[in-house]
Amino acid sequence: MKSSRPSTPGGSNAGTEQRGSASADSVSFVVRHRVHAGAHIAYEAWLVETMRVAAAFIGHRGVQVVRPTAGGVDYIIIVDFATHDDATRWHKSAERSRLIDAVQPHLEVAEQVTVGAGIDYWFQPEAATTGETPMKPPAWKQWLITTSVIWPLTMVVPWAFGPVFKALPALGVYGVSHGILASVIVAMVVWMIMPRYTRLVHHWLFRKELFP
Repeated sequence: MKSSRPSTPGGSNAGTEQRGSASADSVSFVVRHRVHAGAHIAYEAWLVETMRVAAAFIGHRGVQVVRPTAGGVDYIIIVDFATHDDATRWHKSAERSRLIDAVQPHLEVAEQVTVGAGIDYWFQPEAATTGETPMKPPAWKQWLITTSVIWPLTMVVPWAFGPVFKALPALGVYGVSHGILASVIVAMVVWMIMPRYTRLVHHWLFRKELFP
């Protein structure tokens, strides 16, 4: 089990706690909670219990918690499951229903739940204040993040496949080699890199800027 030391709620930096190891083909069950100011301690205790219960479910592959920045109240819980059915089983379970009933007094608004895999999760809208439209990352940030991932891959992947194309000339034929390289790069971006990368830069991604 791998974990990074989380920051204390209300600390200077947001903390991201990881438990378990998400697979490249896992499905992400994403929950957004807006907690009442002063309810962080009670919420954290609830969170520990929730992670313990979820870990016992079939298909559970790990959990990440994105904690709020200093003075913030928004938590994001990302639970990874092997399949969509496994995620649905947890979502509809009596155990989770009991836990959600228990946490309601600590929440400002109703929770937001999304389930997705691969590209579905990259730039999901961020929960906004009550009555506002959910905030989506500006287009220039989405472009910058996507480019920063694809650019190095277009240099590294063709280089790595060079010996393969030399050993198997049929695969190195013009058009065939491009198709192989494109499929490998897209697979790495969609299932391996972007889900983790967007979680890592989440707070920057949704931070309000002077220009859209």
